Amino acid sequence: MSRPEKEKMICRMPAYRCFAPGDPGQADKHSLLLGVDEYEAVRLIDYLGLTQEQCAAQMQVGRATVQAIYSDARKKIARFLVEGASLRISGGSYRICSGRNCICPDDRIHCAAGGTNTMKIAVTYENGMVFQHFGHTEQFKIYEVEDGKIIKSEVVDTNGSGHGALGGFLADRGVNVLICGGIGGGARNALAECGIQLYPGAQGDADSQVEAFLGGNLNYDPDTVCADHQHAHGEGCHEHGHDSCGHSCH
Repeated sequence: MSRPEKEKMICRMPAYRCFAPGDPGQADKHSLLLGVDEYEAVRLIDYLGLTQEQCAAQMQVGRATVQAIYSDARKKIARFLVEGASLRISGGSYRICSGRNCICPDDRIHCAAGGTNTMKIAVTYENGMVFQHFGHTEQFKIYEVEDGKIIKSEVVDTNGSGHGALGGFLADRGVNVLICGGIGGGARNALAECGIQLYPGAQGDADSQVEAFLGGNLNYDPDTVCADHQHAHGEGCHEHGHDSCGHSCH
């Protein structure tokens, strides 16, 4: 007897589940079926910008499982685009997240063991706006969120911490999510190692960006990098060495 397939954790069911070519003459072409678990892997990796390791942790399966799911999903999406087939999202082996003891990026909630939905969001900060260079930020504004609403916020100084140490600086303050402008590769790695979810490429009023994040409509770009890191320093953390999570920045 074959072993039952392990259920993958998903945050919620997709809002849109049926897609078809815009050309009426293509309506009778074959249909493709994308599993809900396959959709979730694409959403986490391609839409939210998580790494495969982070996706595996979120879905509570091994990385090899995520790699296989993600690869199959991308092939189906490619066929949908190239062949003009219809696409339906349904089925698969999954269970919907209860929201406890994990971070659900789509629900924007971190649920504490006591049952209260809480999280902390940090924003690179200068004069009320999202500061655009993560490694050079002198301040963060940290927001405490409970049941999807901001209950407290404070501006904290980085005290000269370089971007190699800022991941630990935020982790020490219980931050779950960072919203910022540009950011280099070494800093991305440090944040990932500290378990902090990253939403780069945000611009404008800091308070408004957090409200947009909580409302599920933050305008960000997961591929945003810091121009200073690209041209002047590469994307490493150069002189800063180790972050306070105990990891080297490369």
